[in-house]
Amino acid sequence: MKVNVIIIDKRGKDKLYSGLIEHYIKIAKPFAKVEVIELFDKEIAKAHDISPKAAQKSYTKALEKYLSSGVNIALDPSSKEVDSHDFANLLKDSVTVNFFIGGAYGFESDFLSKCNIAISFGKITLSHKLVKVVLLEQIFRGLTINNNHPYHK
Repeated sequence: MKVNVIIIDKRGKDKLYSGLIEHYIKIAKPFAKVEVIELFDKEIAKAHDISPKAAQKSYTKALEKYLSSGVNIALDPSSKEVDSHDFANLLKDSVTVNFFIGGAYGFESDFLSKCNIAISFGKITLSHKLVKVVLLEQIFRGLTINNNHPYHK
């Protein structure tokens, strides 16, 4: 199984969270290959200065090439909240799962409609870097639930 986390975020080592990110990628290896793909370019930076709508459009342009025949899941705060068991079911029986984390202005409805599902981790606002860690922990938790591993208990 392959799990991709595709995020609109500036590349680079974040000293605070990088250890946790690497930890979850490493401990997930027995169950899946997990990869984090960070996207941020001049076009996105310029779009941020224009308007929220322009920023969303630039996110769609950057992200849509990662939509695949696998399962495509957008993290969107206004979508349906899921618990860990619902989340684990999203990973079940899939060869490839792509999780998308948008930029500061979220997703265009056009991009959301191209995904199989959009989910929410709740109504609170989290930084992109923290959401990345929470998502990776939930990916590992979901994989352990699906493989009857005791981590999730």
